[in-house]
Amino acid sequence: MNLNLSNDKIREILAKRIDQQKQAVGIVVGVLEPKGRRVVAYGSLANGDPRTLDGDTIFEIGSISKVFTSLLLADMVNRKEVNLDDPAAKYLPDKAKMPERSGKSITLHDLSTHSSGLPPLPSNMKPRDLRNPYADYSVSDLYQFLSGYQLPRDPGSEVEYSNLGAGLLGHILANRAGTDYESLIGTRITRPLGMPDTGIALSSSMTQRMANGHNAMLAPAATWDFPTLAGAGALRSSANDMLTFLEAFLGYRETPLAPAMKATLEVRRSLGKVNIGLGWFIFQTDGREIAMHDGGTGGFCSWAGFDPKERIGVVVLSNVFTPSGVVDIGMHLLNPKVPLANPEPPKQHIEIPIDAKLLDNYTGRYQVRPNLIFEITRDGDRLFAQGFLQAAAEVTGQAIPLPKFELFAEGEKKFFARVANNQITFETDPEGRATRFILCKAGRDMPPAERLA
Repeated sequence: MNLNLSNDKIREILAKRIDQQKQAVGIVVGVLEPKGRRVVAYGSLANGDPRTLDGDTIFEIGSISKVFTSLLLADMVNRKEVNLDDPAAKYLPDKAKMPERSGKSITLHDLSTHSSGLPPLPSNMKPRDLRNPYADYSVSDLYQFLSGYQLPRDPGSEVEYSNLGAGLLGHILANRAGTDYESLIGTRITRPLGMPDTGIALSSSMTQRMANGHNAMLAPAATWDFPTLAGAGALRSSANDMLTFLEAFLGYRETPLAPAMKATLEVRRSLGKVNIGLGWFIFQTDGREIAMHDGGTGGFCSWAGFDPKERIGVVVLSNVFTPSGVVDIGMHLLNPKVPLANPEPPKQHIEIPIDAKLLDNYTGRYQVRPNLIFEITRDGDRLFAQGFLQAAAEVTGQAIPLPKFELFAEGEKKFFARVANNQITFETDPEGRATRFILCKAGRDMPPAERLA
């Protein structure tokens, strides 16, 4: 089966996403089908930069790195270096005490399938630079968090997406192999498959071809570094390299990794209508089974997916991070019956000066969702917001902090963020004290967030 969409039609989709919807600066799409591979690119390397993109442009692929991490796991199982049901603690030093619950240990299988009971992020992750949030999180920080964490449920009992768990898995596998994560990826996956443009450190050639990242407002964004949790999202790659990766999964390229690749799809846990394999999310659409994973960093969005039976695959790489991402493009190309999203272009916001004393009226804690609290704080004449996930707080006494971001005034009660297409409008009592706020995300108002006493 070949995809029905022509290169011109794909380019039309990308042009609309970039020129009309303003959701990207540049996008590269790679298509793999029985008749071969093709690459369609539109846009530029950076905002205001006339240089164009192609199949060799380098992007951060974010959480697609988790597929590589789980493929390492499956390969090491085939090599009898580890077992899926091995406790994670087996491959950590004694000073790193892994949490347990009901006598059950977290296994490597649990980490790969987001079933460990570990939170999305560790509560002691407090980045000095919010634009590069993982950069200063150390191995010592990781071990300290694990040693003090109480699991909210039994390992293996429930799926909760965890960057921490995937990053820990990459760290463990590298420990077991006696090397670092990037070297292990190169030795076991990218060099055997012929993927010279996939890794963490950039060669001089890759640096010249690296796309510039942008936030949702199309402003420049910093690249992300993952010295400790690399297995969660550290890899950079190109559309051509990612097509080579999918060629191996679809049997177009012979590889000793074939048994491990097969295992990543066959070892599954249920997530409602979606199954999670080792790294891949697997679900049914229109009578077809699709394996996929997306990714996002501060300045990039990515998606890779394939239909094992029809032997077709798609890669989508963008140099802008937006809440909507590029998932819909990838899914639509694999199955045109899946509709494209219609995200609104970000509105331009202009900062205005306001009396700094007004900011005190807005500081406090607000309930955004049952499991999410926003804390609004003031630092001099600047206002900040930070979210805290409450999922594990009842058990551990600690909420999981999300990156803090600054709010800029465009009215006395209305503020906007420059890191994402988000706005906050405060509603006040007769004394001017905020009672709640409305969060607008990507042009859509969320339910009111009430102030907590």
